Amino acid sequence: MLGVGFGLAVIIGNTIGAGIFRTPGNIAEHLQSPWLFLGVWIIGGLYALLGAVALAELGTMLPRAGGQYVFSRYALGEYAGFVVGWSDWISTCGSAGAVALVIGQFSGHLIPRLNGKDVVTATIVAITFALLQWRGVNWGSRTQNVTSLLKAVAFLILIAAAFIAGNGGAFTTAATAPVTVNLGLLTGLVLSLQAVIYTYDGWSGVIYFSEEVTDPGRNIPRALFGGVIAVIVIYLLVNVALLYVLPISEMAGKDFAAGTAAQAIFGPHGDTVFRALTIVSMLSAINAYHLMSTRVLFAISRDGLFLKTGAHVNAGGTPTVALLMSAIVAVLFIVFGQKFETVLTVLAFFFVANYTLSFISLFVLRRREPNKERPYRAWGHPWTTGLALAGSLLFLVGAIVSDTKNSVYALILLAVSYPVFRLMKLGARSD
Repeated sequence: MLGVGFGLAVIIGNTIGAGIFRTPGNIAEHLQSPWLFLGVWIIGGLYALLGAVALAELGTMLPRAGGQYVFSRYALGEYAGFVVGWSDWISTCGSAGAVALVIGQFSGHLIPRLNGKDVVTATIVAITFALLQWRGVNWGSRTQNVTSLLKAVAFLILIAAAFIAGNGGAFTTAATAPVTVNLGLLTGLVLSLQAVIYTYDGWSGVIYFSEEVTDPGRNIPRALFGGVIAVIVIYLLVNVALLYVLPISEMAGKDFAAGTAAQAIFGPHGDTVFRALTIVSMLSAINAYHLMSTRVLFAISRDGLFLKTGAHVNAGGTPTVALLMSAIVAVLFIVFGQKFETVLTVLAFFFVANYTLSFISLFVLRRREPNKERPYRAWGHPWTTGLALAGSLLFLVGAIVSDTKNSVYALILLAVSYPVFRLMKLGARSD
C-alpha cells in the first residue's frame, strides 16, 4: 500500500515537468511587469489549491483507482466517465511520449554518441520505466519517490545558485516600468493564465491511486494539499530566481528561459547544467505518467468500458495488460511524434474540461447523496468549489477564443465519442 510520501512524490513528479522551463518565456512576452508575471503564477496556484479542496472530498468519498474518470462515471453516468477516462488515458500516454522525446533530444546534446538518436533513446527510456513498474507497485512507488526527490534537490540547487549569482535582474529600478492597462494587457493576462494553468496541471496525481493508498480518508487530503503547496512554492521560487538573474526583456519569447538563466549563472557550463537538470526533472514525470495512465485504463476495463483483460493485476499489484497497452501508446507517440502533436493539443482541451466535470460532480453528489460517508468534506463548499468551477469555465471559453481551430477539433471529437462509447460497450460484453 502507498502512503503520503508517495502521494507527494507523484504530484511533484507529475506536475513539475518541461512546462516550468517553457512557460516563463511565453509569459514574459505578454507581461512586462515582474509583479504581474508573478501574480499569474499565484492565481494559477490558488486555482490548483481550490481544485484540490474539491477533489479531496471526491477522492476520499470514492477511493477507487482511475482518477477523475471515477468521479464523472459515478456522478454523471457511464458516457461522461467514458469521455473523461479515454481522453485522460490517451493524453497521459502522449505526455509520457513527449517527455521521453525531450529526454532523448537533450541526452544527444550531452552524450555525442546519442546525438541524432532521439527516438531510440526516448523509446528505451519509456520501456525501462514500464519494466520497473512491471515488477510491482513497490518498485513503481520507490522509483517515483527517488526520482521526485532528485528533481526537488536539482531545482533547489538552481534556485540557490540564482540568488547567489544574480544581481536583481527584473527587480532593479531601471528594469521596472509602469504598467499601462489596455486591451493588449488584458489579452496577455488571459493567455498567461492559460499557460500557467497548463503548467500546474498534474496536481491531482494522487487520486489515480485512491484504492492503493493506506487510510485514504486522511492521506489523500494530506498528499493533495502538501503536494499542491510544494509545487506552488517551487514554481514561485523558480520564477523569482529567474527574475533575479534576468531582466524580463531577456526572458521574453525564450523557449527555455531557465536555460538562458543557467548560462548567466554558470557561464560556458550553463547549457550542460540546464540540460542535465531537465533530464533529471523529466525522469520522475515519465514514471508518474506510466503509473497514472495504467490506473485509468485498469479502471475503464474493470467497469466494462474496455476489454476485461485490461483489469488483470499481477502478483506485485501492477495492472500488467493496462501497463503494456499504455507503454505501447506512449512509444507510438514517440515514433510518430510530429504527426501526433495535433492530437495532444486537442486532448489538452479536455484537461480542464475534466476538472470542470469533477467540480460539477461534487455539486451533484452533495445534492443527490447528502448522507453518504465523506471522510473529508471540501472546506468552504459551495463557494470554493464554485470559484474553481468558474475558473475552469472561463479557461475553456478563453481556449475556444484563442485557439478556435483545435477547440473545434475537440468538440468534433466529443461528438463522435458517443458511437465509439457504444462500440466499446458491445466489445466489452463480447469479451
